[in-house]
Amino acid sequence: MAGEAAQPGPEILDFARFRDSSTQPVVYGYGQRSLRELRAREFRRLEGTVYLDHAGATLFPQSQLTSFTHDLMENVYGNPHSQNISSKLTHDTVEQVRYRVLAHFRTCPEDYSVVFTAGSTAALKLVAEAFPWVSPSQESSGSRFCYLTDSHTSVVGMRMIATAMNVTSIPVRPEEMESAEKRGAAAGDPDCQLPHLFCYPAQSNFSGTRYPLSWIGEVKSGRMCPVSAPGKWFVVLDAASYVSTSPLDLSVHQADFVPLSFYKIFGFPTGLGALLVHNRTAPLLRKTYFGGGTAAAYLAGEDFYIPRQSVVERFEDGTISFLDVIALKHGFDALERLTGGMENIKQHTFTLARYTYTALSSLRYPNGARVVRIYSDSEFSSPEVQGPIINFNVLDESGNVIGYSQVDKMASLHNIHVRTGCFCNTGACQRHLGISDEMVKKHLQAGHVCGDDVDLIDGQPTGSVRISFGYMSTLEDAQAFLRFIIATRLCPSGGHPIPQATPGEAGAPPAESEAQNTMTVTMDGHSSSPEEDTRPNSRIWNDLPTAVDAVSLHPPVLKATRTQQTPSGRAAGVLDGGLGSHVVTNLYLYPIKSCAAFEVTRWPLEKQGLLYDRSWMVVNHNGICLSQKQEPRLCLIQPFIDLQQRIMVIKAKGMEPIEVPLEENGEQAQICQSKVCTDRVNTSDCGEKISSWLSEFLGRPCHLIKQSSNFQRNAKKHGKGQSAGTTATLSLVNEAQYLLLNRSSVLELQQQLNASDENGKEKLFPMKDLISRFRANIIINGTSAFEEEKWDEISIGPLHFQVLGPCHRCQMICIDQKTGQRNQNVFQKLSESRERKVNFGVYLMHTSLDLSSPRFLSVGAQVLPVLKESIECHDLPASRKYQDVIS
Repeated sequence: MAGEAAQPGPEILDFARFRDSSTQPVVYGYGQRSLRELRAREFRRLEGTVYLDHAGATLFPQSQLTSFTHDLMENVYGNPHSQNISSKLTHDTVEQVRYRVLAHFRTCPEDYSVVFTAGSTAALKLVAEAFPWVSPSQESSGSRFCYLTDSHTSVVGMRMIATAMNVTSIPVRPEEMESAEKRGAAAGDPDCQLPHLFCYPAQSNFSGTRYPLSWIGEVKSGRMCPVSAPGKWFVVLDAASYVSTSPLDLSVHQADFVPLSFYKIFGFPTGLGALLVHNRTAPLLRKTYFGGGTAAAYLAGEDFYIPRQSVVERFEDGTISFLDVIALKHGFDALERLTGGMENIKQHTFTLARYTYTALSSLRYPNGARVVRIYSDSEFSSPEVQGPIINFNVLDESGNVIGYSQVDKMASLHNIHVRTGCFCNTGACQRHLGISDEMVKKHLQAGHVCGDDVDLIDGQPTGSVRISFGYMSTLEDAQAFLRFIIATRLCPSGGHPIPQATPGEAGAPPAESEAQNTMTVTMDGHSSSPEEDTRPNSRIWNDLPTAVDAVSLHPPVLKATRTQQTPSGRAAGVLDGGLGSHVVTNLYLYPIKSCAAFEVTRWPLEKQGLLYDRSWMVVNHNGICLSQKQEPRLCLIQPFIDLQQRIMVIKAKGMEPIEVPLEENGEQAQICQSKVCTDRVNTSDCGEKISSWLSEFLGRPCHLIKQSSNFQRNAKKHGKGQSAGTTATLSLVNEAQYLLLNRSSVLELQQQLNASDENGKEKLFPMKDLISRFRANIIINGTSAFEEEKWDEISIGPLHFQVLGPCHRCQMICIDQKTGQRNQNVFQKLSESRERKVNFGVYLMHTSLDLSSPRFLSVGAQVLPVLKESIECHDLPASRKYQDVIS
């Protein structure tokens, strides 16, 4: 299991001790059904992965998909609106599934109707649009829409429709519901039928708090009123989160409307939900739009329309996703077969949550401070009041919150999948984290929006971390997560590698020793080249001009020569840590995004940056860009550019070298669109030969694509004094043309890492290895660590660059670029030493680049920085602008 490597420090809570000390029965697993066998048989894809985001989406079992696929292969399902045999089969099967849905919620067609929707959000929108709102008038005060503040965004969004009807929307805090009974007693006229709507979640998707289902009957009967208003109350029970791990008995708790999403229960299909409508309420609903299948009769040339009679036929516009509906049958079958039912799931998942909550709550630093702050309205005393969700923030020894983004990145290194942010529940997030309305607006003005990774503003958290359990979750999952927290917070960094969690990573072959034939310069006895001490073993390899001194951009064949000497005495003289002027010590380009570096001593520039830097990228079978975060072994693929022969030679251990032309064949190239950092880019496929080569090496279908030469991609941010008409252009980098690294900064990090080695005998992180992890283009010597973050612009020889800001690093810096193995210490130490911002290196952009004559960057070139006019901490927008941008 990922994250189970032996670590010194506190031990996790023993489950047997937890069970024996429990004051109530502890239910784990499903009786005679072996949970271990279930995982091995149904969820083999989870091997080495700790998936703890079941509140986001649970996972489907293999047998469900197999059974559904067999059903589709054996039967012909036509459009249910037709009248032929295959359509009749579809109609009857869909109707059978409706019965199955109602039976699952312990009700029947006499009481409820099932309206299939695109999900719970669509179901809530349908209620808001069709509810019989009454606008205020002289005769009436009008309807009220009330919702619990601990509600999903999709619930709060209903108020926009209510507002359009001039209906007042009123948020109700959970603590205010305690006084709702008093308001109910004073509601007044019991004969008033003015319709009001109250919506609340059965389970908070933020904290897992389970609100009383008894509220349904209390509000509908008038014994409780969310606000004082005469009239009749209807109730929407948002059950999407609750029903994923608990039974819901609608024969007892008869809400008027129950929206839900099926992927929360089964994992598959996605994009399918339902609105369960109580039949006594259905006739009150008003419908404006009508779509295919919903009309009994209408005229195209006259305002004449008669809806169908049943609520289902009136509200299911168009053809429903009938194959997905059929898939639900197999979901119900699998769930019942594997677990014995929702009550078993409820008990099992709560046991895991309570065990994890108990263990987390007990973690303390040596000074007695808590390791985590848990946001909960319960003490996890019972599954009646708490679902299998734990929401928390990690703290340092001083009690300061460690940003959720950093926790998420660290978790991913252990292959632990969590959820972070505010979880589309701003109300609960504000209440638990103490974020005022004014702070939310201030954060927005500073650039923070829902869903980004800006986790701290002025030291205060903008969100949190959430873990949640599903029916196939195991004790090993919970303990792996606890070990991760202990290892990263309570154990000293010891340089131990993380156990590999994905097939193909463990035992990945080390990088082949291959000649770089590049200039070698040393600092403190270490080579500056990431590929130090390598030797050639291939004729093609030997012939490559890996360190290039290119002299012209214009001739059809660019002259290039290898260089093995230091190009200038000045460069060699300042690499020993002296305080001489800044110079460039190394130049790297990365022809293929996320693959190995290609080191040069002199290289031509183009408008997008270094010539051919990140001009290619590897994509999967769906055309999605692969990076080392998903496929660490990309770093073992070594590209070399031969400007004379106009080819790129690619090599990897165990593979024959393969050549790719530098320019695409305009007539034969297959043009395709890809996406880089939310930008659409035009690319061309490099062909089946290289595709087969990459697929064989990586063990998955993939392609090599190149950015089209006639496609221009503009940078999102303008430099100082730069107009929109002179926006910088980018290659397949995420956001910036160049990344610059200061050796003094690397040296400080190296000393911190090696000082944390328990033995202190072996330098675990040589300089060359650290430099390679940060995948910079320009390496310079510096006079002090992180001085580059105070620069406004720099000149390198005759070239001028603007410093855009710091690089906010991702977990890719934890991947050893020679082996593809992960080690979390680099990220963790950088997070600690840089106050958790994990900034390292700065981005550069051309202020202007005149290509009327050749332009080059060279090792040994002098670097002249210009300080910022006023040095101050990087503000929020800067932290957002430069995140994970060069991979």
